[in-house]
Amino acid sequence: MCSGSFAKCLGITLIPLAILCTLANILLFFPGGKTVDKNEDITDEVWYFGGLMGSGVLMIFPALVFLGLKNNDCCGCCGNESCGKRFAMFTSIIFAAVGLVGAGYSFIVSAVAIDRGPKCLTSEGYNYPFLSGNYLSNSTLWEVCEGPGDIVTWHLTLFSMLLIMGAVQVVLCAVQVINGLIGTICGDCCGCCGGDGPV
Repeated sequence: MCSGSFAKCLGITLIPLAILCTLANILLFFPGGKTVDKNEDITDEVWYFGGLMGSGVLMIFPALVFLGLKNNDCCGCCGNESCGKRFAMFTSIIFAAVGLVGAGYSFIVSAVAIDRGPKCLTSEGYNYPFLSGNYLSNSTLWEVCEGPGDIVTWHLTLFSMLLIMGAVQVVLCAVQVINGLIGTICGDCCGCCGGDGPV
């Protein structure tokens, strides 16, 4: 498969992942599917925008670059038909690195949020009731959260989605770094300028 075509496939995969991560982060602003009176009652990690900025907005740029690599006009660069394609593949490595940083950030924020647990309403007001114990292995502890809604399940589901999608994005961007290196060194195996031969 051509390095440009392979990059396009990665871009097609990254777009829906970025959209889903953005939606998941937005939903986290409504803990348990409810609205809260004060912003400080929302879990702190939601405000770090891991899904919105990291796996969302920052991932759109690499995805669009990857999508455009197949159609990149590479002819006539410095009198060398493959020069433009090689430069485009090199540029994709830089954008893949940006994607790696964004997805990695989202992954770390999600992991911290899952480990820490949600901020929820308890008998003592809004706080983090699970800091002293492992609530993940003991669901009976969840009853300490009186609201809003089913906050613990909501928190775990959405941050787990962000964690998994962030990990997938990290892998895809890492794969594009390797693909970009191959494309930079060897050129696009499909050739360009109307398919006159390999570059």
